[in-house]
Amino acid sequence: MSPASTTVLVRLVVLQPGARTVQVAGDFNGWNPLRTPLEPLSNGAWSVTLPLEPGRYEYQLEVNDAEWIADPFAAEQSDDGFGSRNAVLEVRTPSDAREAL
Repeated sequence: MSPASTTVLVRLVVLQPGARTVQVAGDFNGWNPLRTPLEPLSNGAWSVTLPLEPGRYEYQLEVNDAEWIADPFAAEQSDDGFGSRNAVLEVRTPSDAREAL
């Protein structure tokens, strides 16, 4: 990371009641779900905080080491090229977000 770069903490929260495991895979972790497990909270909620550089990221959730789904809370989704959808996450610095208002 260069001195001029800014890391933004992004928290993903998903609802997967009854899940044994929930992991996220995307551009930010080489599409390897083992690198980014979510932690169970309560009432079927799962969460992880990601330190990300500003940019556009695509990702999916892996539930119970088998089922791949796009984040249903994502504001945007994109065709993944394999007949499914990726969630899209647009990360901006706090100053960029203020300027967009």
